[in-house]
Amino acid sequence: MSEHTTSQEAGPVVKTTPEEGGTEHSPHHPSDWEYVKVAIVLAAITLAEVLVYYVEALGDWLILILAVLSIAKFAIVVLWFMHLRFDSRLFRRLFVTGLILACIVYGIVLTSFGVWTR
Repeated sequence: MSEHTTSQEAGPVVKTTPEEGGTEHSPHHPSDWEYVKVAIVLAAITLAEVLVYYVEALGDWLILILAVLSIAKFAIVVLWFMHLRFDSRLFRRLFVTGLILACIVYGIVLTSFGVWTR
């Protein structure tokens, strides 16, 4: 068995010491500021969900609007915080397939409870 290890092989992405400014981000991952912007967007969507709940004129559309906002938040969290945006397309397709299946099952359950006819 031969050894092929060199000092250039796999290791952390640390390029500088903490005294020199900390670690350097991988080129495939967002910066800290991008995470803050994503958190602000998520907070805005949550605020929209709360405000929409109190609008009585929406009536039957309330569930659909809240479901769409929840799916949007779910997608943002999965893409950014779970790094799916930077993974293989196969993983994205599998995740989207699971999301679509979950929405179909949820719709069937709501239909069986007569939510749409109230």
